Amino acid sequence: MVEQVFKFSTGNEKAVEKLIMDENVHYIHMVFNKEEGLPEHYSNSNVYMSVIRGKLSIDLDDQGVHEYDAGNLLKIPKGIKMNVKNLNEDTLELIVVKSPAPSNM
Repeated sequence: MVEQVFKFSTGNEKAVEKLIMDENVHYIHMVFNKEEGLPEHYSNSNVYMSVIRGKLSIDLDDQGVHEYDAGNLLKIPKGIKMNVKNLNEDTLELIVVKSPAPSNM
């Protein structure tokens, strides 16, 4: 078998699943319920964030919270302060890709 297969959760429970963390790319699956999210942090690489379901509430560099529905893809440069939350009732599901892979992880 040439391909590698990675399984990720398909439910509504909170999850931060680091599926691929190699020298090329970091591929992370995230699920957050209302009022859940990530600790405030700075992006350590270019971040590509796909909203799979729900609505993302995100504050980048203190510009105020913007909301993005499913079907949106955000490109966030390295070094940006990020506050990622689900402020809505529906479950939020994200795919986060960091490229190039951060060297300090």
